[in-house]
Amino acid sequence: MYAIIQTGGKQYRVAPGDVLRVERLPGERGDEVQLDQVLLVTSDGGEVRVGTPLVENASVKGQILRQGKAKKILVFKKKRRKGYRRRQGHRQLFTAVQIQEITV
Repeated sequence: MYAIIQTGGKQYRVAPGDVLRVERLPGERGDEVQLDQVLLVTSDGGEVRVGTPLVENASVKGQILRQGKAKKILVFKKKRRKGYRRRQGHRQLFTAVQIQEITV
């Protein structure tokens, strides 16, 4: 059984037991998270339910494992032959979530 969910403007394929990093969600370590934007759900029997755009009464329950920052990326701007250079770093905030169950 798996589902496709949407959070933080991105889509993820999840199954029970998966650990994934998503954009920062509110909550502390150990809190339960309910993800309600479910786009597709499959069952163990092979039945596929596709939402228009969301599947009715479907949700994914998870537990927050960690709140953190990703590795630093460099944002570098340059205009050739003009002596213009700007360097800036960015660390994206994330939440590590372990998927507990998928309910339909």
